[in-house]
Amino acid sequence: MKNKQYDLIIIGAGPAGLSAAIYAARARLSVLVLEEAAPGGQILVTDWIENYPGFPEGLSGADLMMKISEQAQRFDAEIVTEEVLETDFSGPVKKLRLSGTEVEARAVIIATGASPRKLGIAGEDKYYGQGVSTCATCDAPFFKGATVAAVGGGDTAVQESLFLSRFADKVYLIHRRDELRATRILQERVFENEKVEILWDSIPLEIKGGDAGVESVRLKNVKTGEQSDLPVSGCFIWVGVTPNTAFLKGTVDLDKNGFIIADQRMQTSVPGVYAAGDVRNTPLRQVVTAVGDGAVAATEAAHYIESSS
Repeated sequence: MKNKQYDLIIIGAGPAGLSAAIYAARARLSVLVLEEAAPGGQILVTDWIENYPGFPEGLSGADLMMKISEQAQRFDAEIVTEEVLETDFSGPVKKLRLSGTEVEARAVIIATGASPRKLGIAGEDKYYGQGVSTCATCDAPFFKGATVAAVGGGDTAVQESLFLSRFADKVYLIHRRDELRATRILQERVFENEKVEILWDSIPLEIKGGDAGVESVRLKNVKTGEQSDLPVSGCFIWVGVTPNTAFLKGTVDLDKNGFIIADQRMQTSVPGVYAAGDVRNTPLRQVVTAVGDGAVAATEAAHYIESSS
């Protein structure tokens, strides 16, 4: 890709980024979408989405993102597989350094999303890919007939545990509290699932294994202090997310957890730079809110570009 200036560059091709691309391209802006992996983001590994309006029977994350990606390209948004290595937002023209080239734009939308958070315990990194996973949709079929552990208590942890139960004979859902944070309908489903057993008031201390992979998880009951080893052949982790903002290196203001601070117009601390989706400090991280963020960010970016012409 040659050096080129666009009206708008969108970093990230998840629901927020691609929705922004649709709105911006329909406003006849020249739009470049940069995505370091496959367009779609984290939602690509979501097995089934039931709460996105307009699809009463639900649909897979991959199918939804394929439709949104096709829609963005229909309006001539350019989608390129590239990692942004460095940003310079100091002037009216925003500059982004890629591998071997630099691109410029009058406005930028950051929609890089967030990645699964790690537990930070012994064995987690050692056995990642050998029994430790953050993606049931990707790895559940490898555990057909097995006993596995899952860690977390929110919507993702419960939903993915239910998906795991289609393959594994037994799923132990480990949760540090005595009640789940997941929505009520998901709680009802997991309580009714005979294959899922919830281990309340418990945290993992270590993931143990051998040459073949994970063999057990060391647990601690936070109320009694009692420790025990839970024999499992896999451990799936869903304990929140970490924003993908390391590449920004102080160019926009972040909150204490690393999420981009943006107002209701998606405006960051830098004029002409917007944030949308899971990467910003938002109270809800869902596909439907990411899509709304993208629409607002693109509309505001178009107004900014027009007013600064």
